[in-house]
Amino acid sequence: MLRRASSLVARARERIRAAAEHDPHGWPERDDDRAILVHDDVPAAPATDAATGDGDAPPLGSPEPGAPDLDGPIGPGGVSGPPAGGRPHRSGQHARRLTGADRRSADDAVVPAGLRIAAAWSWRLIVVIAGIFVLLYAAAYVAVVVVPVFVALLLSALLQPGAAALVRRGWRRSLAALTMLIVGLAVVAGIITLVVERFTAGFSDLADQVNQGLTQVRDFVVDSFPVSQRQIDEALTAAQDALVANQDTLTSGALTTAATVGEVFTGIVLALFTLFFFLKDGRSIWLWLLGLCPADARAYVDEAARRSWRTLISYVRATVAVALVDALGIGIGLAVLGVPLVIPLAALVFLGAFIPIIGSFLAGSVAVLVALVSKGPITALIALAVVVAVMQLEGHVLQPLLLGRAVRVHPLAVVLAIAAGLLVAGIFGALIAVPLVACANVAGTYLSRRHDGPRPPEPRPQRARPAVTAE
Repeated sequence: MLRRASSLVARARERIRAAAEHDPHGWPERDDDRAILVHDDVPAAPATDAATGDGDAPPLGSPEPGAPDLDGPIGPGGVSGPPAGGRPHRSGQHARRLTGADRRSADDAVVPAGLRIAAAWSWRLIVVIAGIFVLLYAAAYVAVVVVPVFVALLLSALLQPGAAALVRRGWRRSLAALTMLIVGLAVVAGIITLVVERFTAGFSDLADQVNQGLTQVRDFVVDSFPVSQRQIDEALTAAQDALVANQDTLTSGALTTAATVGEVFTGIVLALFTLFFFLKDGRSIWLWLLGLCPADARAYVDEAARRSWRTLISYVRATVAVALVDALGIGIGLAVLGVPLVIPLAALVFLGAFIPIIGSFLAGSVAVLVALVSKGPITALIALAVVVAVMQLEGHVLQPLLLGRAVRVHPLAVVLAIAAGLLVAGIFGALIAVPLVACANVAGTYLSRRHDGPRPPEPRPQRARPAVTAE
């Protein structure tokens, strides 16, 4: 019994001593007694074997391979160490438990993958739409400034190649910009003067022809449709009474129009002022804006802007060519038919052609209406045939040949862009919708494939020098 008790006491003492030894497979202890997430492989100091006293052998009860087992017979068969067939330790498992990553993974596993992807796209799309709405609202609030800037940008795309050619010939930038501005103003003023002069000269003849044309239209309607002369007279009388009854509304509308004329005059002055500096310091202004972008993205943004600018120049040139052909075709047809106000109507067709697809058609409809009230239904039908023929020439020859090279946008996208522009900003929105979509298409396509080719040259925003400096 005494020997048995002595053996148990000796084993207990060995267990206590082995527990005090350093365990290389456990979490290391620190002075501040805080748990850490990184396992430090600190080698254990060699211990002396309890049975043999050998300093090189692992201590009794140590988890190292080859150490004598306390619970088994001390000898060759009983060794301690890591249990056989146990699961190895995974790095970072304790960290994931502390940070709650396992709980998030479990939550993600419950939600279907399609729903998670749809939710991620939805909130990002909502943020983008909200940003666009705020941007459009701010632009509408300062439309008196935004509209002249856009007009100046379109005109600079038309005049900038000429100014650049003068600079290459040795002209100063300010002189080249001023020369092209004066040339543009002279062309526009000449067209306006010619239109007003021809309209004033032909207005008296138009008034007489309108009376005769209305008589012909009335006779044609009475003879061709089940409408009596009395019904037509009653409709005209009702229209006159409506004008008299809404005199106050028309007067207030005239006052509003006067205010609009003042805004238009202010916008024209601002557009000309902006156009001059776009022609003179356009590249410096862009370099200054480019300096606000991250340094790694400046080369790609600059290349995308260059491609968009070339697209805008091509679009404006092609649109001017198409508008000129439409104006000449419809104008010659109206002149052959003897319709009055040929030049003003041709100018209206020229301006309407800047709105693709629908602009020339609306301007041609006005020409057909003038032909109807001045020359009668037969002449109006012939004028309509001329307008349709010109529209077919534009849609099947001119636009694919000229605009197709500059604007690679599907016709459905063009129609939807014009409709959205009309809804958001009226006529001006329809005017700038197509060039905006074309430039956005070119820039977006390049940026999405920017890594497919070589890196573009790095721009130098430090070369953007201000036009005015303070000493």
